[in-house]
Amino acid sequence: MRHCARCQAVLDEAGWTCKACGFAPPLVAGFPAFAPELAASNEGFNAVYFDELYTLEARNYWFRARNALLIWTMRKFFPDARTYLEIGCGTGFVLAGIAAAMPQLAIHASEMSSSGLPYAARRVPQAELFQMDARAIPYADHFDVIGLFDVIEHIEDDARVLTQAHRALRGGGGLVITVPQHRFLWSQFDERAQHVRRYSARELRDKVAAAGFRIVMMTSFVSLLLPLMIMSRFKQRAPRADYDALADLRVGRIANFLLEAALAFERALIKLGIRFPAGGSLLLLAQRRRKRRLGNGEC
Repeated sequence: MRHCARCQAVLDEAGWTCKACGFAPPLVAGFPAFAPELAASNEGFNAVYFDELYTLEARNYWFRARNALLIWTMRKFFPDARTYLEIGCGTGFVLAGIAAAMPQLAIHASEMSSSGLPYAARRVPQAELFQMDARAIPYADHFDVIGLFDVIEHIEDDARVLTQAHRALRGGGGLVITVPQHRFLWSQFDERAQHVRRYSARELRDKVAAAGFRIVMMTSFVSLLLPLMIMSRFKQRAPRADYDALADLRVGRIANFLLEAALAFERALIKLGIRFPAGGSLLLLAQRRRKRRLGNGEC
């Protein structure tokens, strides 16, 4: 079901205009905006990075390896999914990978900053894209899978986002999350990326469970590269006015190949059932519990 972003009334199948209160989301940059007051905001993410990220992602080892891991995850755990929402889709790099790997999916995606959506539209023209505050999702009992890929670490009220995602999923629907791991890795990178936190495995697990989900699987990844990350991040501890948050993504061709190969080997181990306890990032899969039927009703 879709809900009015203003009064929460259930909407008709066609269009976003609410018959109850008359609200219709305005178009910002050509996309429906459910939180237009935030559409030009840089809160949580600096939108100036979108342009360079759009070019870097397709050839950078980290983005490519994360995409491969997420595509495997989606195919293995949610092969029958038909409706998918990615919250905080950025330039649409993950979205494009999932759309190509699972063409049966009806693809939906959102960004808080409207400036990111044209990039995603270029990559996934068939997707239904909209501007949205992840703390107020205008859907209930609607999606088979929701993805939050390196998103909730940017949001102070991450518990609210998880509760909203639970509400937007159908019973039995799946949640896939990636977040940066380990507080000791905090550096200028996190500050420039406008992170609020880096997660411990326990913190992420507890917050997802508190939102009503059943944890299906969790593992660290970028684990084989953790020693390199530790050295890199400790060098970034001292504040520098000229610090470039995207510098680590501009990797030479040979180094990029070797780093991607290491993460491919790590991914093969994850596919075999090995779960890493430490790494640069965490991957968590969870499921909204199905409603139990009592007589002719549900609870």
